[in-house]
Amino acid sequence: MYDRLNQGRIDVQRLQTAMSGLPLPRAVDGRLMLAVDVSAWLRPDAATSPDRLFCHVYGRGRNKDQLIPGWPYSFVAALEPGRTSWTQVLDAVRLGRDDDVSEVTAVQVRAVVQRLVTAGQWLPGDPEMLVVFDAGYDPARLAFLLADLPVEVLGRLRSDRVFRLPAPPRTAETIGRPAKHGGEFCFADPGTWPDPDTVTFTETSRYGGACAMAWDRLHPRLTRRAAWLEYDGDLPVLEGTLIRLVVDRLPGDGDPKPCGCGLPA
Repeated sequence: MYDRLNQGRIDVQRLQTAMSGLPLPRAVDGRLMLAVDVSAWLRPDAATSPDRLFCHVYGRGRNKDQLIPGWPYSFVAALEPGRTSWTQVLDAVRLGRDDDVSEVTAVQVRAVVQRLVTAGQWLPGDPEMLVVFDAGYDPARLAFLLADLPVEVLGRLRSDRVFRLPAPPRTAETIGRPAKHGGEFCFADPGTWPDPDTVTFTETSRYGGACAMAWDRLHPRLTRRAAWLEYDGDLPVLEGTLIRLVVDRLPGDGDPKPCGCGLPA
């Protein structure tokens, strides 16, 4: 077996196609749920390994943030519903030192979604696939880059973010260009929050009571820097739904800080 492995080759495209055609876990409503994250293959003692980068890790003996030489990989996996740690990996891409993570991720997710559609995993009329990102990603930009695909983007947001409310309606007395942005919605300042559009309460066995509040049509105010520096034309207004989740307790008596999520349309 090891001789065969040493002499053999992997046809990556055939492997990707085969993985896309396997039975995949789904949510109760039949929706496919994909998670995207970066995981490092640490290579601290392999000085001759090419293209190593400093990978951010936590713990590893000293219980604090560290930067360790290694190879960062972007993974896309299909998630199972409920409390489980099992995932079905569909794709992995190694990140380079000059890569724009959002652009590489968008290309990767696009390829995975297209393979799933080709394999018949998604058909017109099915619920859109849910693609979940952690706080290190920009969900608004990813939603913009993936807008033509049958996906919804869900991303965790930092607690210090500031979004904008929808622009107020234009009246006959309004002079000048129509406003593109409404008032500020500061995550850290409840005084800037209007009444939520939706509130739900759910009793859970692991976290106690869970309260979810949602505000529709919030958006970040984009500026011409970083990814939008060379954007041609007026910057878009990328509206979505902001969800704030609060629970009574965490396993291990952890501090149950609210979790904010953005779901761009």
